[in-house]
Amino acid sequence: MRIGFHVSIMGSIDKAVDRAIDRGYTTFQIFTSNPRQWKPRELITKETEAFIKKVSSNDVKPVFAHMPYLPNLASPKDDVYAKSCRTLVSELQRCSKLEISYLVTHLGSHLGAGMKSGFARIIEAINQAFEVMRGDVMLLLENTAATRNSMGSSFEDISHIVQGLAYPERVGICFDTSHAFAAGYDLRTQNSVQETIGEFDEIIGLKKLRLVHLNDSKDDLEAHTDRHEHIGMGKIGEEGFRNLLRSSLGQLPLILETPKDTRRSDIENLRKVVELARGI
Repeated sequence: MRIGFHVSIMGSIDKAVDRAIDRGYTTFQIFTSNPRQWKPRELITKETEAFIKKVSSNDVKPVFAHMPYLPNLASPKDDVYAKSCRTLVSELQRCSKLEISYLVTHLGSHLGAGMKSGFARIIEAINQAFEVMRGDVMLLLENTAATRNSMGSSFEDISHIVQGLAYPERVGICFDTSHAFAAGYDLRTQNSVQETIGEFDEIIGLKKLRLVHLNDSKDDLEAHTDRHEHIGMGKIGEEGFRNLLRSSLGQLPLILETPKDTRRSDIENLRKVVELARGI
């Protein structure tokens, strides 16, 4: 089982690998720069080389990068949209330099402009980025929790985006369990997990699924809220995660983005996942 967390790059980007190894992760996710700034810090050659060497010589693969918080690929605001498009290109380039194979992106919000406008913006942004950035970095589209004006909460919406791309083979899917549950996909029973997987396969295709963000949900099924919870302590529950981890989803790399609080540490969440995967 490939399992890990989002890891800090504080101090030097290669230190993220050290942190992942020290904590016993076998995969991990990073931001390549400060996620709350538009302009990223330049990658330093020495750090980049150290990052690549540490990943290649240790069992912490694959590595995933995540787009920063500020970009909105569906934004109707021209200035924000232009900066978002530039950031997408920049992040693809940074992943290529770091030899990171996957970049995860949220699909953004249409901010009231409507789904049609949002779809057009997202498809144009990705198509433009792929024209500029020719390479082997795969962009992973992450499903959303169906919060107000958000894009990509349903399998049909994600499929619509993929089908509109000039290079659909260069995108995959990151499936967030908390987001899916909040959007209305039940993940609590063996039958509902298999139904959800079957629906995904029929509409998008399981070959597109490359990563699972494994998170419980603070809120109920179809709550349309994006609130993560510790594994088994939310509305999906321990039995839900037993069923998830025994399904084909459990065979994919698993990245946890659980809360940072005193109730349970990251290591304790990791142990809980291993425990549930073993049927304990």
